[in-house]
Amino acid sequence: MSLDAYDLKLLAEVQRDADLQQSELGERVSLSPAAVNRRLKRLSAEGVIRKRVALVDPAALGHPLTIIAEVEVESERIDLLDAMKRSFAACPQVQQCYYVAGEWDFVLVLSVTSMEQYTELTRQLFFENNNVKRFKTLVSMGNVKVGLEVPTGAVADG
Repeated sequence: MSLDAYDLKLLAEVQRDADLQQSELGERVSLSPAAVNRRLKRLSAEGVIRKRVALVDPAALGHPLTIIAEVEVESERIDLLDAMKRSFAACPQVQQCYYVAGEWDFVLVLSVTSMEQYTELTRQLFFENNNVKRFKTLVSMGNVKVGLEVPTGAVADG
């Protein structure tokens, strides 16, 4: 699929605020609301827009700690890696999981209520998993930037 300049501008705006009315989006990207509607439907149908979500403050829900865990595996057998991926994906505290190249095999971003909760998660996710060779924990002292916006290359106002 090819994306034109209007698509890129529209995606930039929707990533910033998915609640914008189509009339407002149209004004921002110089399209009619009907054209905005058609493009958004197409972008969703083609999988460019995967989901629209609300960003919630973790601390407001009692999850003030962000933990980054780096995990090294014992074996890179596909079945064992797939099992680990399923385990990490099934854990509600794991916000992001990356299978990476380099010294570590996985990098996890977790949102937890306390260090006690994280300690319990280390038992479940790492110590009880025979394929975890070692893991390293990084505790965020402050979130400087958090987001999943993908750069569109579109020049945005403001």
